[in-house]
Amino acid sequence: MIKVLKTEDEIKLIGHSDYDTLGKDIVCSAVSSIMITTVNAISKFNKRAISYERSNDSSIIKIINKDDITMNLINNMMELLNDLSKQYPKNIIVKER
Repeated sequence: MIKVLKTEDEIKLIGHSDYDTLGKDIVCSAVSSIMITTVNAISKFNKRAISYERSNDSSIIKIINKDDITMNLINNMMELLNDLSKQYPKNIIVKER
């Protein structure tokens, strides 16, 4: 299961969805696409607004600058991930603190 943990200053995505095998996992693909699109969009406007780290089983987005564009894109990403978690509740969970 993918766990999305959002606090005021960061978003952690941990784990794997286990929906299907590697290369066929549509949930993992959707999560990756949503996250990478958001990171790239924020970076286009302000490269210093976030920092982004990725490893084999986790990604961390640290929010450094909470300007309107950055926060609108972050909020949009969280809405998309929440929608995905409603469609695939066994594969992704979203928690916001």
